[in-house]
Amino acid sequence: MRLLGYMTALFMVCASTPLAIAQSGMNAAIDDPYVPRLADIMSIVQLRHMKLWFAGSSPNWELAAYELRRLKASLVDAASLYPGIPATSVTTMAAPVQSIAEAIEAKDSQKFATAFGDLTVACNACHQSIGRSFIVMRVPTASPFSDQVFPPQPK
Repeated sequence: MRLLGYMTALFMVCASTPLAIAQSGMNAAIDDPYVPRLADIMSIVQLRHMKLWFAGSSPNWELAAYELRRLKASLVDAASLYPGIPATSVTTMAAPVQSIAEAIEAKDSQKFATAFGDLTVACNACHQSIGRSFIVMRVPTASPFSDQVFPPQPK
C-alpha cells in the first residue's frame, strides 16, 4: 500500500512538471529560434574551406562539390543573419565560388587551385573590410582531418 502511495505521488509530480515549466516561462528558449554567432558560422566556413581544398586537390570532385555547397550555404547564412556585413564583402565571394564550381564540374585541378586561391583572397578582403584584418586565411598545408579519407574511393 505504501508503494502505491509513493508511485502515485511520483506520478503527480512528473505530470505537473511540464505545466510548471510552461507557466514559469522556461520554455521561451525553446520557442525562440537559435541564431548562431557570426564567429561560429565563420568557424564552420573555415572548416569547409579546408575540406574543400583537400577534396579538390585529391581530386575527389564529388566531395569537393559537396563541401562547396556547404560552404556556400554557410556564407548565405552569415549574410542573411548578419545584414551588418557590408554587401560588397559578401558579393566578392560569388565570383570565386562560381569559378570553383566550374573547376569542379570540369574536373580541372589547375583551375580549381587558381579559383581556390581567389576564394582565399576574397575571404581576407572581407575580413579587412569589416575590421578583422588579423584573421588571415591561406591555402591549407596539412589536413587536420586524420579521420577522413579525401582521395576518391572505389565504389
